[in-house]
Amino acid sequence: MASTFPGVSGIEEIAEVDDVLARVAMIYEDATSSMQARFRDFAAGDRASPAPRHGYPFVGLINDGSRQPVSEGALAYGTLGSRGAFGTTLTRPELFHSYYKEQLALLKEHYGGPFHVGISNCPIPLPFVVEAAGAGLTADDGADLQRVFPLPDLAEIDDEIANGTNVVAPGQPQPLSMFSAPRVDYSLLRLAHYTGTAPEHFQRFVLFTNYQRYVDEFIERGLSEVRSGDRYRAFVEPGNVVTPNARLTGEGPSGMEPAHLPQMPAYHLVADKHVGITLVNIGVGPSNAKTITDHLAVLRPHCWLMVGHCGGLRKTQLLGDYVLAHAYVRADHVLDDDLPVWVPVPPIAEIQIALTEAVSEITGVTGRELKSRLRTGTVYTTDNRDWELRVDALNREFNQSRAIAIEMESATIAANGYRLRVPYGTLLCVSDKPLHGEIKLPGMANAFYRERVSQHMKIGMRTIDILRERGVESLHSRKLRAFDEPAFR
Repeated sequence: MASTFPGVSGIEEIAEVDDVLARVAMIYEDATSSMQARFRDFAAGDRASPAPRHGYPFVGLINDGSRQPVSEGALAYGTLGSRGAFGTTLTRPELFHSYYKEQLALLKEHYGGPFHVGISNCPIPLPFVVEAAGAGLTADDGADLQRVFPLPDLAEIDDEIANGTNVVAPGQPQPLSMFSAPRVDYSLLRLAHYTGTAPEHFQRFVLFTNYQRYVDEFIERGLSEVRSGDRYRAFVEPGNVVTPNARLTGEGPSGMEPAHLPQMPAYHLVADKHVGITLVNIGVGPSNAKTITDHLAVLRPHCWLMVGHCGGLRKTQLLGDYVLAHAYVRADHVLDDDLPVWVPVPPIAEIQIALTEAVSEITGVTGRELKSRLRTGTVYTTDNRDWELRVDALNREFNQSRAIAIEMESATIAANGYRLRVPYGTLLCVSDKPLHGEIKLPGMANAFYRERVSQHMKIGMRTIDILRERGVESLHSRKLRAFDEPAFR
């Protein structure tokens, strides 16, 4: 078996998924406990001996071609593209328990097993286990840290599988998952840094916005839901400030508000099985949009939606009209090296339908009036906030692309959703029409925000309700997956 899964030690053949997860958890717990104990000794002054190199847990499966999945075609994931050996490293088994269980259960159903579980030769880096590993260290301490402990190796952290550029070396197993364990751990640390909340609070339905007033509205609605309803268990704010639903949990508030908000603060309306809603204020610009989606993707959201403002490009649009993106001009450029601009980013039908239904339901507008107030079309995403200063050069692009709105984040979020296999959607609200002399002025903006922010947030949250009620399986479209995809969703 060592030759089938080279570099993996202590391999056991395990038939049942629950037993696989228990063995993975044991390997991970033994490794991290040992590293934490060695770091305590290091902090107390023991710098002599190097720490043992503990590898990530590994799970493999061999497809000999003897079984053809009965339900192949029913789901866009959970199947293997060819015969041979497949495997992946795993991390944080307590955080990903339900996700791992679902993916492994599908593989057992389709191929029977057994699974091959062992310890990989990919070491777990210290900073992914001990968050305070670098705190208060001098330059000399840092040199000792590198000598004693394994630190992150960027050669193990990449997106080649997601980008379709991965080449499996001869004799090595094909990937089961899009992300290696080090790539996941790297993103979990980045999420905590950028959003000010721990990864375990993130939900699998995500809203993105770039306006603080949307955040204020979400906080108000989220706290109201937790205090008076029974759908959500808690509301979590930056600093891991938790307002629990005392009727459901019997717990009291916890956490401490940070002295300063993080770069992209996140807020979580927490439900069982992580099917609540997370809102992230990504700020302005495609760079932030790429950064947050790069890292959120490792949590395998069921979808992410952009709800923000845009400049309307058509004379017939009115301030407050909605724009439902069904195509994007990717003039943001931040993903050009990962997803070439010639790759189309198609709309996800289930999300488009849910957004349209939510707009009609919340606004009370139907029929021809809905069509005039909810425009479906192309959104132009730029990396230049002062695009108005070169409008003469852009007019041709607006005409050629038939764009109906311009903004700075939506194409990035959609393109990264396509690249990382996370369903996506965009519903924008027209806040100004610079091409037609309607420039956003403070007084006009305040009136606009008062009237539209609450409604827009209601639409975003109602869209998620609709998607959740109809079942998440249909969201994970085959149009997001290639012909030789890893089996894990």
